[in-house]
Amino acid sequence: MKKNIKFILIIESGVIMKIFNKEKNEEIKYESGSDVTNDEKFTGRFSTVYMTTDISSESLVKIYEKLNWNPKGKIAVKISTGEPPASNYLRPELIGDLVKKINGTIVECNTAYGGSRSSTEAHKQVAKDHGFYDIADVDILDEEGSMSIPVENGEILQENFVGTRFPNYDYYLILSHFKGHAMAGFGGAIKNISIGLGSSEGKSWIHSGGKSKSSPWGGEQNNFLKSMSEAGKAVSDYLGHGERIVYINVLNRLSVDCDCDGNPKEPDMHDIGILASTDPVALDQASVDLVYNAQDGKSLVNRIESRNGLLTIEHAAKIGLGTKNYKLIHIDD
Repeated sequence: MKKNIKFILIIESGVIMKIFNKEKNEEIKYESGSDVTNDEKFTGRFSTVYMTTDISSESLVKIYEKLNWNPKGKIAVKISTGEPPASNYLRPELIGDLVKKINGTIVECNTAYGGSRSSTEAHKQVAKDHGFYDIADVDILDEEGSMSIPVENGEILQENFVGTRFPNYDYYLILSHFKGHAMAGFGGAIKNISIGLGSSEGKSWIHSGGKSKSSPWGGEQNNFLKSMSEAGKAVSDYLGHGERIVYINVLNRLSVDCDCDGNPKEPDMHDIGILASTDPVALDQASVDLVYNAQDGKSLVNRIESRNGLLTIEHAAKIGLGTKNYKLIHIDD
């Protein structure tokens, strides 16, 4: 069994965590968000993140109910339908009860990199093959093209491109499988409202840092990461500055590869649980912190750091999408 000694120092809005592994004689230094649950002196802004370690359809409904969200009208549930043949998308048997409870429509957008979901007809077939039509209606938001929504005070982007059917829904539940990603380092709530809700053109726009609507390749890495944050804020701002959108991350099948990879690397760490919040930045920060604190999370940590993935969270907090500070409430107690 590995023996780790942990030192935690809270400094303003961050935690500098040093984990020294005697067995491998190595030290990991990690600056994270603040879990302010037990910090009575903390006076700054923070968001609540709920957590359960039980990954089941019952617990998914239970943690959703903790958000005290009361959507009206048409409700969209944004998921990844998953790239065939073997990706780790969230299965219909896990999410079905929640989707039915809110009478939601599953929504997606086409890809910009080819694969089995680059056209609407093919994408719908994948959704059928993966069982999503068995639990809800499915709508490909960019079936009829793209529309522009503004990015306010963006460093990289001035506009973001989503599907023309994006405004057809009054409220959005963002249901994300948290995992690694070959380009972004990790994918969670912020990626799901930026790349995920981007039309095919919008995906290229974000990947290229606002240089191209036809090719996702060749963009500067940090500009791509910042563009995700800015596109995500544009979506949140459009939805009542966050009033009409909530977020759930499911931390299972924690591969270093995304659900857009049809043959992802097999996970080498344990499942962690389900987290939920009205703040996508706090939610992703808490999810990342749990991976960093896991004794078997080294592969995913390496994937995140090799792509500078934490910049997405940092920039999202800087531009006001949310806060890195969170209070983690375990609902299993």
